[in-house]
This record gives sequence, C-alpha cells and structure tokens, in this order.
Amino acid sequence: MTESENPVMPEPTENESAQAETGAPPATDALQAELAAARDQVLRANAEMQNVRRRAEQDVEKAHKFALERFAGELLTVVDNLERALAAIADDDATHREGVELTLKSLLAALEKHGVNLINPHGEAFNPEHHQAITMLDIPGAAPNTVAEVMQKGYSINGRLLRPAMVVVAKPAT
Repeated sequence: MTESENPVMPEPTENESAQAETGAPPATDALQAELAAARDQVLRANAEMQNVRRRAEQDVEKAHKFALERFAGELLTVVDNLERALAAIADDDATHREGVELTLKSLLAALEKHGVNLINPHGEAFNPEHHQAITMLDIPGAAPNTVAEVMQKGYSINGRLLRPAMVVVAKPAT
C-alpha cells in the first residue's frame, strides 16, 4: 500500500471534537451564546422602561397631589389674620364678627376641599413631627409632655406637613 492509497487522517481539532459531541457546528454555539445575551439585554431594557414609566407616573401623581402646597402655605397667613381679627372684634359687634366668621369658614372649607387639613393638637401628646414646642410650662393637672396650649394651628396637605402647630407643652413634674 502506498501513501496515496491509505491517506493518514489528521487528528481532530478542539472545534471538531466539540462538534462531534454536540452535533452542532462551533459557529452555532457562538450564535446561541449571542442570542442568550441579546435576550437578556432585551429583558433588561424592558424592565428599565417599565421602571422609568412607573417613576414618571409617580412623579406626575405627586406633582398633582402637592401642586397647591406653596399656594396653600401662603393662604395660611390669611387664615391666621382672620382668626386674629375674630379675637380682636368686640363681642357687641355682631355684624363684623359674623362677616369675619363666614369668611374664615368659607376659606377653611376651600382649603379642606383641596386636601389641606387642620392640626389642632390641644390636649394631645406632643409629637415633634407635627408640633413645634415654643415653651414648656408647669401646668397643674396636665399630663406631662402633652400640648397645653396651641399658639398657632398647624396644617397638613394630603398627609404631608405644611406647617407645624406651635404649642406650649406641659412639663413633667420635678
């Protein structure tokens, strides 16, 4: 036998061995890996888009919910002035008193309609998240750390503090 009749077969390469084991050409393995990576990228991009969409919806919701915050804060001084006017009007001046009371009532109703709620904590336990202590006094008969007097009412808008109530707190007995 001559060499031409019985050719020597070269040893198979690594790619050819892998092909023989999997039955697929080596390019297919690379394509499968590339496809898996592309699918992963698409899933991540979709998840990111959903997150961006959800965050944008939340931002819009918050903007609608708290859009009146600055305006309502400015109106609180008007409410305070109307309350001071009521305190200053003499008891025998019923006409002026009634006019100021009705004005104050309609302003408070309009504020409440738009989510602004009154915080009047008289007699409640002092809460530093909603109250601002002006002073602490020894008050006989008052429980310690309770609001004894409200100097200025507080307000919240849609559950968020707009202005803390300014209060006098009862001191614990010493």
